[in-house]
Amino acid sequence: MAKGAIRGYKDLVVWQHAMALVGDIYGLTERLPADERFGLTAQLRRAAVSVPSNIAEGYGRHATGEYRHHLLISRGSLFEVETQLLLCVQLGYADDVVTQPVLEELRSVGKMLTSLLTRLR
Repeated sequence: MAKGAIRGYKDLVVWQHAMALVGDIYGLTERLPADERFGLTAQLRRAAVSVPSNIAEGYGRHATGEYRHHLLISRGSLFEVETQLLLCVQLGYADDVVTQPVLEELRSVGKMLTSLLTRLR
């Protein structure tokens, strides 16, 4: 097998970055107020987990149309996470110093998803 060959979804750089993003979100949500445990914390974590999960699920479907569909769901979840992070800042639960690196990673994953979607057309 050639170096850099994709043997499974775990070899996808976008999936690897999405997995790292989940870790970032879990770390960030640990700082949110306890009364947000069932609100923003749960919602942020669920949306973040959806990103690599849908990349993996779509890859496993072995059908280009279904793969694209799941990548689009992943991209939608990224926008959901971004919106919720911006809400955290707006509500005073987090500041730009904490959220900026995560937002940059979100944008990076988004660009990778868009590129992958374009290649699958």
